[in-house]
Amino acid sequence: MGLIVNIKTLVEEEGLQLKRLEELVKESINEEHYLSTRLLELEADTEITFAQKLADKVAEFGGSWAFILVFFLIIIVWIAINIVALNEKPFDPYPFIFLNLILSCVAAIQAPIIMMSQNRQEDKDRRRSRGDYLVNMKAEMEVRSLHGKIDLLLTEQMQSLFKAQEAQLDLLEKIYKSIREIK
Repeated sequence: MGLIVNIKTLVEEEGLQLKRLEELVKESINEEHYLSTRLLELEADTEITFAQKLADKVAEFGGSWAFILVFFLIIIVWIAINIVALNEKPFDPYPFIFLNLILSCVAAIQAPIIMMSQNRQEDKDRRRSRGDYLVNMKAEMEVRSLHGKIDLLLTEQMQSLFKAQEAQLDLLEKIYKSIREIK
């Protein structure tokens, strides 16, 4: 009868262990949900305006070999037209002051547009690094949670094993006493 009571006690304790583990799992799911929600918020808060798209396209083209080649060809054509084609009356004679003015204006306009695009890229990188940080935090929390669960399992399994051994020793003592009484 005592053995049956001990087994029932062990089964009840195993049920309590499962309930504690279930609570740990629920807590980790809630923490995971919070971090996942934060990650989605970080990704969803970026609406790109037309001006930002335009700045990105200008910066993309302005930082390419195509831009350099096109601009180089325009300069060569400009100089050729003013030296060769319009030999008598060029619209921009030799020091090419008008060409220099146009080049300065293009540089003056292009530089802030490229900087706007770079600032947007920097904001994207900052958001991405915040997202990476949250993902790392989530992974760290999962690892800690797993460590806690494993520690809890080991501790409670050891306690269960000690109690089972105790019950076995009690049973062996009873058997030993009953054998001594028979002799």
